[in-house]
Amino acid sequence: MILRDVRLLDGTGELYEEAAVQFDRESGRITAVGDATPGPEEAIYDLAGKTIVPGLVDAHVHFSLSGEASVAEVVQMSEAELMLVEARNARKTLQSGVTGVRAMGAKDLDVLLAERIDRGDVPGPRMVANCRSITITGGHGHHLGREVDGPTDCRRAVREQVKQGAQFIKFMATGGVTTPGTDPDTPAFTPEEMDALVDEAHRRGVHVATHAHGAEGVKAAVRAGVDTVEHGTYLDDDAVEMLVAEDVTLVPTLSAPYRIVRNADHATDESLQKTNVVYERHIESFQRAVEAGVEIVGGTDAGTPFNYHGANATEISFMVEHAMDPMDALVAMTGKAADVIGLEDAGTLEAENYADFLVLDSNPLEDTAAIREPRTVVKGGEVVAGEQFGAGGVGERSD
Repeated sequence: MILRDVRLLDGTGELYEEAAVQFDRESGRITAVGDATPGPEEAIYDLAGKTIVPGLVDAHVHFSLSGEASVAEVVQMSEAELMLVEARNARKTLQSGVTGVRAMGAKDLDVLLAERIDRGDVPGPRMVANCRSITITGGHGHHLGREVDGPTDCRRAVREQVKQGAQFIKFMATGGVTTPGTDPDTPAFTPEEMDALVDEAHRRGVHVATHAHGAEGVKAAVRAGVDTVEHGTYLDDDAVEMLVAEDVTLVPTLSAPYRIVRNADHATDESLQKTNVVYERHIESFQRAVEAGVEIVGGTDAGTPFNYHGANATEISFMVEHAMDPMDALVAMTGKAADVIGLEDAGTLEAENYADFLVLDSNPLEDTAAIREPRTVVKGGEVVAGEQFGAGGVGERSD
């Protein structure tokens, strides 16, 4: 199939005008971008005035959570109930235009969901999946995580996650907003524990993401050799310099505090109190990181309080509003995100990559809101949400 006469943003920073994209529906792969030579009886659709962008890649989601005010509502669920919740949230995410995610784990279910999506049993985005986040005893996320004490236990926990099929390791370097009794600005692990976590993960061939709000926790994690820092709320100059020097990627998750602040009447008292302190500092830290040249990819923290699955594209608007160029923000949540999380053959519209893309009615470089309402969502060459191509749908058949 060929879609022609479109504006095309390929996820690497390149813009094509009046271009074509050609893909094979049987293999689900792109065969040509820019110019395309039709094969015998190949369907061609004219999409003049439309824009095509890669399917979004969200580097930080929680399919086990659904925007509840408190994680206590989730802790009581059985694994069967939680798997149904995860499947529902994955479907919502895909239908909104997100074709790839890094899922942050709970009760070892994400890896099972990823397998079922890959087999075609349930609809959802391509997944890089974790099992349980690793935290200190009583630390952030302990309700659904793996609690540890000491370097030896840290190594054991990493080995357990990899044995269960985890494709990356996540640990909580600081306290968090949504876990009562923890301080987002205070480091959790000892340096020896962090060293053990990162060393063991890299020995097992998986990358490491760390939840870290406070600057001291970020710096300790960077010294240990982490690959991505999630949130980075209280970055100071030294932390920013270290992120740049060590080529560590920041996943700012600007959506998370925004949603809590905007739903103050329904948030828990502790979450709201912490977020009110965090919110402005978070934006300042993000702006400082962008100006310094920190590598940034888009992630929403979808599933946290009032941060609902399916609203993921708003993260691009937040990144643009607070510091980033629109093209850079789009790349941060497509090609760059896929590369950083290890989602192969995805995130960019290039020959031999997956045919995962969105058809938009207008140019997202002029108004990022266009990405929030895709006309058509395609994954692996198949329309998975929105309108089909042709009569009564998008574009006109011109062959």
